[in-house]
Amino acid sequence: MLNIDIEFRKGILFVRLKGELTKRTVDILNNEVTGLIKDNGIRNLVFNINGIDVIDIKGINALLYNYEIVKSNQGKSCICGINNTLVNHRIKNSRLLKYMYEASDELSALNIISL
Repeated sequence: MLNIDIEFRKGILFVRLKGELTKRTVDILNNEVTGLIKDNGIRNLVFNINGIDVIDIKGINALLYNYEIVKSNQGKSCICGINNTLVNHRIKNSRLLKYMYEASDELSALNIISL
């Protein structure tokens, strides 16, 4: 299961994810977040994955796809809250952090995007 909490503040879309981001749940992210970014031309995005317990390559690719949309809108993307050991390992071994900024928490992410 995947739970998503969305907040738009100071020109930044904060997306807080909780649960599993896998091939079974990636459609939830696509329906709730990706469409919102596309339809509204969102330029700045922060994914807080502090509550993610499991992630697979489909989940990582979904995060990367949202990064690409924001980049095409001339914006910045940041990921924060990579605390789970398994999630951290999977993300570090993917190409995701070559593209997205990484921060420890939302305040740090806000500072990175505001630069």
